[in-house]
Amino acid sequence: MSHFPGERVVKIALIFLVLSFLCACMMEYSGIPVNEYDQTYGAKEREDPAKIKENREAVAQMSRVKENSVFTEKRGFPEYKVGPGDILTITFWSTAVGGAQTFEGFRQINYDLEVRPDGKISYMYGTDIPVSGLTTSEIHEILMSQLKKYFLEPRVEVKVKEYRSKYATLFGQINTLPTGSSGPGRYVLTNKTTVLDLISRAGGPITGRAQYSSPQVSYLYGSQLPVENADLTKVELLRKGKTYTINLLNAMFYGDETQNPIVEDGDVITVPPEPYFADRVYVLGQVAAVGILRLRDAPDLLAAIAMAGGFTTTAIRKDIKIIREFRERQGKPIIISANYDKIVYQGDLSQNIKLKSGDVIYVPRSTIGDINEFIINTTPLLNYLLIPGSYRDAYFSPNNLRY
Repeated sequence: MSHFPGERVVKIALIFLVLSFLCACMMEYSGIPVNEYDQTYGAKEREDPAKIKENREAVAQMSRVKENSVFTEKRGFPEYKVGPGDILTITFWSTAVGGAQTFEGFRQINYDLEVRPDGKISYMYGTDIPVSGLTTSEIHEILMSQLKKYFLEPRVEVKVKEYRSKYATLFGQINTLPTGSSGPGRYVLTNKTTVLDLISRAGGPITGRAQYSSPQVSYLYGSQLPVENADLTKVELLRKGKTYTINLLNAMFYGDETQNPIVEDGDVITVPPEPYFADRVYVLGQVAAVGILRLRDAPDLLAAIAMAGGFTTTAIRKDIKIIREFRERQGKPIIISANYDKIVYQGDLSQNIKLKSGDVIYVPRSTIGDINEFIINTTPLLNYLLIPGSYRDAYFSPNNLRY
């Protein structure tokens, strides 16, 4: 005798499924007809609308900034702000004889200086010069004012040789390229940089990838499972302890610049995977292939029935039930009744209801009457499908089936 727990789970699920079918045989028509169902009825905002608006406005403001800890646009174009750890190259031309000649009569002298933790630098013509938070143009002005004390017409140039003071971190679905620095990780900021700029520089989001084998999910996708592509509609930006949601897809394809904020030092950006298994619908009852479908493959009733292989000969196509928000309503879901024949023979597209993530499509063997009894008899199966944790707690001990 097999003691494999998963095998027992499958057997129990099948028992509940059979029981629900038998109970359905004794019922008569009931539920909310499609033409009476308000698509917004019972829907719950996952977030407070005020918070959604606040997030949108905050992200839009981040997209319009002309200055932050990384850069400033005070001079009409973005310039990097120097910080502790950065390496500066100061090039000075003197009239002394000898050395590398850049043009006749002048000698070039280069100084490579690291900005100290106190934000200052020192070199032979100046000591303890505060430079943190300044641009190279502003540092140039300070050095020129000092050099004029010693030289009649000093010439000096300031550049950042190595950027070390400011970083942002990327997590999630970022491409790792065969060459160069790419993929999730910590990236130095060198000037004004948008979220899209940074992700592109790191290899770009994972999209349209090939597939890899996965026997564990062969019952869903044959022998292959799609690689988790990036969900660009829900990119997360963590800044100073607060998380913001960005719809980067709108920035990329619809030119919405308000959804492409400027990166700040210390930002953590996460590109999540597409919710392949979070957005799903279930097809049960009298169909050729009972199973789980991705919502994007089965966005409406017609598509879901087609993906399930059509009806069996005993299916009641005029009384299809769609069980909605079972988990959200704590076992008291919305039940929608749809007539498939009206779609096919009368062209009534109102019956082709648009599906939502978590919907359970139930095709009965006979007309359903008492909805309350229907829910009571199908609750164990729905718990198993939609709230597996509660099913486990109710029917299993830590190591075995609970009798």
